[in-house]
Amino acid sequence: MFKPIISSDSHVCEPPDLFTARIDKKYLADAPHIINDPKRGDVYTIKGLKKPIPLSLVSAAGLPPEKLAAKGAVFENLHKGGWDPAARLLDQDKDGIAAEVIYPSVGMEICNLKDHDYKKACMDAYNLWITEFCDPAPDRLIGLGQTPIRSVSEAIDDLRKIKELGLKGVMLPGRPAMDDVDYDDPMFDDLWQAAIDLELPLSFHILTSNETSKMQFRGSSINSGYAIIRANQDIMSMFVTSGIFMRNPKLKIVCVEADAGWVPHFIYRMDHTYNRHRFRLRGAELDKMPSEYFLENIYLTFQDDIVAFTMLDAMNPRRIMWANDFPHSDSTWPWSQDLLKKYVAPLPQEQQDMLLHDNVVELYNLNIT
Repeated sequence: MFKPIISSDSHVCEPPDLFTARIDKKYLADAPHIINDPKRGDVYTIKGLKKPIPLSLVSAAGLPPEKLAAKGAVFENLHKGGWDPAARLLDQDKDGIAAEVIYPSVGMEICNLKDHDYKKACMDAYNLWITEFCDPAPDRLIGLGQTPIRSVSEAIDDLRKIKELGLKGVMLPGRPAMDDVDYDDPMFDDLWQAAIDLELPLSFHILTSNETSKMQFRGSSINSGYAIIRANQDIMSMFVTSGIFMRNPKLKIVCVEADAGWVPHFIYRMDHTYNRHRFRLRGAELDKMPSEYFLENIYLTFQDDIVAFTMLDAMNPRRIMWANDFPHSDSTWPWSQDLLKKYVAPLPQEQQDMLLHDNVVELYNLNIT
């Protein structure tokens, strides 16, 4: 491991004044904010969400499993690096990380709001704040913006604004804020081309497709923990089978925090279904096999997916990126170096570099050497 290590998926813990200090004044009375719940501790309350978001799991990196709980958080006691850039650099140093691609936390649930105008106001406020957060150390804090996709033209305008802010990519909601339309509609091709022209990779993060409200599971609630990657798998296969990549071959999509070890079987199944059933099931007639589009156009991030470490050759090692997920409950912080020594050190040096550095640098056009 010789090159600086970059986490391809880390997060912030949105501070109490993020939205109240920056949201359009029209929505100030309803701006997302932190309250103290006597039973759950400090939580983020957001208009339109049935349940507030407990900050305990948002900032639980480093806690042993028996200490993880969706209650008891006190904001002042959480990882200060979640909202303070100076503290964040110290957290990176502690984990042996040179830089992080930064995603929101509360912002993931904001993707699921049904009031799309309110969603837009929240995302605009977040974009201003994440720019401020990353500004002191832009080579180490690599911020991404958000847009709700209320229309293609507005989304393109948002991409331009995000680029002007200096942010390096855009996290899209799992579903566009447009009735009865999904991303497979050719009307979105102008948006995909704008992302290509602006060199802004587009990301889909787990928990942004409203899957938590619709999630069904059998048995105990731990069974729900396995279901959160399914929505991302559906998005990725939709981009392939609907011909989005065929029409937009330079489009780069990032599948975030949905692991990667499932990919070899998934692409086999895509090819099998295409070969055997494409004439009876609806889908585009593709110029290449589905697996080829998947392996070329889709980047994947993961933390401690042991299968992914061992199956790089069955995927595309130039599209796989490691992450520490700080400061969330799934984070490998502050033990990332122990994990990497165990699972990355045995890999050929070229694959180590791609996994921990090169792929992120190439994707986001970074200058980190």
